[in-house]
Amino acid sequence: MIAKKFEDLYVWQKARELVKEIYLITSKKQFSDFSLKDQIRRAAVSVMSNIAEGFERGTKEELIYFLYIAKGSCSEVRAQTYIAKDINMITGKDCSNLKEKAETVSKLLYRFIESVKVSKYKGLKFKKKKDKKLTEFEKELKSIVQGKK
Repeated sequence: MIAKKFEDLYVWQKARELVKEIYLITSKKQFSDFSLKDQIRRAAVSVMSNIAEGFERGTKEELIYFLYIAKGSCSEVRAQTYIAKDINMITGKDCSNLKEKAETVSKLLYRFIESVKVSKYKGLKFKKKKDKKLTEFEKELKSIVQGKK
């Protein structure tokens, strides 16, 4: 796994875009049903949050578990998007846009889950701590290589 923090994950970045789009669209005047607005926003936030939480958990199994929750929340966003369109709170164009973004995140989650399943990644809990002396040596070596010493 190349990412060092959840913000590095492409799937998390796309989930963040989905949340932003949901908030922009549900802020419009015609989106007047408070409970639907709240529910679709919470579902979108759940996608982004569960990716982050899973990444920060200690094991591979927990990461996969939370990624599946995030994937389920993508489906919830899509279902609520249909409701919003059916009761004329969003346009067909907005509906298509939100559905497409949610489907993209869902597909990325699926690929991420499948790659984690077959990877040798065990989880952050199992990450070896570097020897402090080695880290200082690595910093010194890096500055020499960069011509700073």
